[in-house]
Amino acid sequence: MRRLIQKYAPVIRFIFTFLGAYLLLALLYNLYLQNFDWGDYYPDFLTHLVAVQSEAVVSALNYNSEVTPGYPETNMHLMVNGKFVARIIEGCNAASIIILFVSFMLAFSGKLKTTFFFTLAGVVIIYVINILRIAFMAIGIYELPEYAHFLHSIAFPLVIYGVVFLLWVLWIIIYSKQIKYERSR
Repeated sequence: MRRLIQKYAPVIRFIFTFLGAYLLLALLYNLYLQNFDWGDYYPDFLTHLVAVQSEAVVSALNYNSEVTPGYPETNMHLMVNGKFVARIIEGCNAASIIILFVSFMLAFSGKLKTTFFFTLAGVVIIYVINILRIAFMAIGIYELPEYAHFLHSIAFPLVIYGVVFLLWVLWIIIYSKQIKYERSR
């Protein structure tokens, strides 16, 4: 049994680091959601910010857009040209996807500086892609309401998860080059 554990130590370390990081970050995020009074930033600061920034992108694309709190539900309503097109809920802010990405990066880390900057860049890319995803989905639902389910349930989740997957693949390529370089020294 001991030889088996030694043989698969990197895999075991990856799994436990990933799960530990994911659980810790998810716990911290839930504490963030439950323990702060957001005042003007309904329903929470991050979701509010994502809604406002998505609305700004829609407006920049020459559509009249507006976001309003979706009382009594905890969401923001996104309107395009006066038509309700989307509820932006806490799950739309990409925090859980960012937590997943960061957990992977911590579990599969390389050199500290390289890992830190790649992780930071990845978080920014995911955040920006999420804003664009919401904005384009809102416009798509406005222009093609018959495809709302497809856009919301298939096309745009594929975009955000696809970006995360591509970032992971890119990191594995970078990481494996680091290992080859270190072994060749």
